[in-house]
Amino acid sequence: MKSKNKFLSGFILLAITMVLFIGCGENNKEYSKDDFIMGTIINLEYYGKNGDKAIDESIERLKAMENLMSLNIDSSSINKINNHAYNEDVKLTEEEEEVIKKAIYYGEISQGAFDISIRPVSKLWAIGTDKERIPKDSEIISGLAHVNYKNIVLDEKNKTVRFLDKGMELDFGGIAKGFAADELTKILKKYDIKHALINLGGNLFVYGGKEKGEPLNIGIQDPLKEQGTYAAIVRVKDKSVVTSGNYERYFEVGGKRYHHIIDPNTGYPSDNGIISSTIISDKSIDGDALSTATYVMGVEKSMKLINSMDGVEAIFITKDKKIYTTKGLDGSNFKVENKEYSYENEKGR
Repeated sequence: MKSKNKFLSGFILLAITMVLFIGCGENNKEYSKDDFIMGTIINLEYYGKNGDKAIDESIERLKAMENLMSLNIDSSSINKINNHAYNEDVKLTEEEEEVIKKAIYYGEISQGAFDISIRPVSKLWAIGTDKERIPKDSEIISGLAHVNYKNIVLDEKNKTVRFLDKGMELDFGGIAKGFAADELTKILKKYDIKHALINLGGNLFVYGGKEKGEPLNIGIQDPLKEQGTYAAIVRVKDKSVVTSGNYERYFEVGGKRYHHIIDPNTGYPSDNGIISSTIISDKSIDGDALSTATYVMGVEKSMKLINSMDGVEAIFITKDKKIYTTKGLDGSNFKVENKEYSYENEKGR
């Protein structure tokens, strides 16, 4: 069985290539840090005289969020929720309340394509771990019976959550890194950092652009090629760029790839034509949830959804080598790099 887990194979910038900042002087001094937090390799590059203080506080903030939202930490808040929310109202932190509230919202607008309660099925597949396997159909059917974000009761007044289904379990994996990236931008503002690159396992936030404020060129990984080969380039500034792709975490059996993006409707890895979904947004939490949702929804529904949203753009790559972009991407900020792809930018609009 062939397996790939990008988080454990070294530091890879998911779907990006970056034009580095160029400058000199104290205000443009670079401070950088690599670490392994929230189950992924992170890289922070901050530019400014307070960059060292900002990075130290950012690392502490990420570790605190890991203790709240990681399923791999037995004492984490997410495990407390999963263990007790059917029997009692579980008190939430401000962070947990925001993440669950956003997750329910994206479950609604995606008609369940994004579902934070996917854990009963995703843990069967265990993709990216040493226990990954193809579950039996009966196991998937049993797991799917407990996947429904509508059975989450969020009490915003009292800041509690309760489950209506005894077998329900939440998984913040599809949204936590986006929330974390947004939290780090607050620290950047606190320390008056003018330019920064935040990379949380491929969830990228471009803060402030280059030295003179120009946008950065971000390469979109070609999902059909080796890492570091780009299908397209997008120019962004003060934006989050998040990509979900079938090349990130997967295993293969008999030549068939089973990736980590599970369709909540079928319980199997999503297979509707999209093999890479990139979301460009003001908030990374939005990009995180939407990259998963649109990957599952397919091109037509996803184009309609993203084109209806303010401040959000998308790039979809399909297995038949077509690229689709939403209405805010054009020749001024987007370019197809690999001419093997057909740019279908006028279709579906």
